[in-house]
Amino acid sequence: MSGSIPLHFFSHGAVIGHRPIQPTVGLLPVRPIGAMAGGPFPRHVSGHAAHVVSSEPVTPAKEVSSFEPCVWGDFFIDYDPKPLQRSEDWMMDKANKLKQDVRILFETHNDTIKKMHLVDAVQRLGIDHLFQEEINNAISDIKESEFTSSSIQEVALHFRLLREHGIWVSPDAFKKFKGEDGRFINTIADEPRALLSLYNAAHLLVHDEPELEEAMSFARDHLESMRAGGSIKAPLDNQINRALHLALPRTYKRVEMLHFMLEYGQEEGHIVVLLDLAKLEFNLLQHVHLKELKAFSQWWKDLYGYVELSYVRDRAVESYLWSYALFYEESLTLTRMILAKIIGFTILMDDTYDDHATIEECRKLNKAIQRWDESAISLLPEYLKKFYRALLNDFKEIEAQVEDSDKYRVAYMKKEFQKLSTYYLQEFEWCHQNYKASFKERVALSTLSISVPVLCVTATVGRGDAVTKESFELATGRTSAVIACAKIMRFMNDIAAFKSGRKNKGDATNTVECYMNEHKVTSEVALAMIESMIESEWRTLNQVRCDHHQQFPVVQRVMNLAISVPFFYDEKKDAYTFSKHLQEIVGSLFVNPVPL
Repeated sequence: MSGSIPLHFFSHGAVIGHRPIQPTVGLLPVRPIGAMAGGPFPRHVSGHAAHVVSSEPVTPAKEVSSFEPCVWGDFFIDYDPKPLQRSEDWMMDKANKLKQDVRILFETHNDTIKKMHLVDAVQRLGIDHLFQEEINNAISDIKESEFTSSSIQEVALHFRLLREHGIWVSPDAFKKFKGEDGRFINTIADEPRALLSLYNAAHLLVHDEPELEEAMSFARDHLESMRAGGSIKAPLDNQINRALHLALPRTYKRVEMLHFMLEYGQEEGHIVVLLDLAKLEFNLLQHVHLKELKAFSQWWKDLYGYVELSYVRDRAVESYLWSYALFYEESLTLTRMILAKIIGFTILMDDTYDDHATIEECRKLNKAIQRWDESAISLLPEYLKKFYRALLNDFKEIEAQVEDSDKYRVAYMKKEFQKLSTYYLQEFEWCHQNYKASFKERVALSTLSISVPVLCVTATVGRGDAVTKESFELATGRTSAVIACAKIMRFMNDIAAFKSGRKNKGDATNTVECYMNEHKVTSEVALAMIESMIESEWRTLNQVRCDHHQQFPVVQRVMNLAISVPFFYDEKKDAYTFSKHLQEIVGSLFVNPVPL
């Protein structure tokens, strides 16, 4: 691993507490480094090409990874965090008092409009996990109340909050703001805050909702025009800039929270106790997350050194960051750490299949994984034996960590990991056999090989009664939620791989190239078509939220997984594999506390 990174490494750009996050277009403004792009769970089929000419089981020599090295070194292992700005006891006592003040706000805010703004602020400040019961009650009250506002900003907020919580609201709610010609009236075109609220709400559309497509287009056009004219001031200008790049319902919530925490205090009528609690809670949680990241980085370093698969991507921090996208709450440490470890093992297996092993070695690895027994170690080439032992041992440790009533979920997780191995092998077999898969075949297989199914199952492990039987079935089957999330990840991953300039060899191409070849179209046409498919899957996920309202806690974690995809693949880049530009945001999330 590379050397340690000094603390001042994190003290510029997007670091909270030093200099405000810059409101750039996109949170990951980077250029590709090197020729290859992939993700934590992609299939780099071109990496197999060198092995296709021969199926002799030759054990590869140890080699240096073709991926860029870890950018963090031992920073998080060695890092001794600065003491909290106040004692932890003081901060916890203060936070508890503020929590009580906020609960009183929920009790006393009888007006629907005030209740909506309170829920919205609590959610965007990242403290909603502290008030789940209060928020659920408030949402129920908002749903049942007679809502007759003539403000498009309030109507859009009402629409967004309810749909975000899986409650169906008709797009007819916006009819009152349209003229006889069916178009939005011009008077609202001069209200940037109202247009922003409409734009964000419209992104919760499902299939066959042209009214919301029109609302989205109307709001976007007028917001872009206003921004070009320079008439909007900060912080609203910053919020519009971010939303035009990535609408609020699709943002990585912990990163958006860092922006909003800086902006909320500048808003007229902001509630001071909410901001004070958000800062305290963030710093307290950051202390927890930093300890976890230290432990996980050490675990990964030990594993990475033990298995001696030096060709594999060295991505501990990135794996933890991906898990953190689904679960940041303190009570979910066990699930968060298990998920990060499974991501790590997925990388070890993925890069072995994809960039290193011969076809015969891949077949042997898959056979051993299907047997899932130490007796299968003899099947493997010498360099994979340690990986296999570590894989079996880690699953045993996970099973020992969870409650007895939760162990069946670990068994499902193992089955999905075994299936993933089969998908990886099938892709290699296509390449080895020079099989020209159709676009439909390619999507069907690569949607499963992107690892979303195993991650969705893992996201239920260690959560006890919080995951009902129905919720578990939704997360573990090939349901519309899981497949939609997987397609978003697959397509965005493949776009990043294509835009990097990497060209696959053989016919096991990624979905972009496969579409181009099959339909005889340019890359621009193929990219546009695949981006429209991504939009379709977002609408499917929005529909799932409403169709499975009773399973909302699990649906929301699947949504979080989908939402993490634009974060890592923003602007057609792969931030997991090429992660130098993540340094600033990692510093903001895990190293630098928010000034109190």
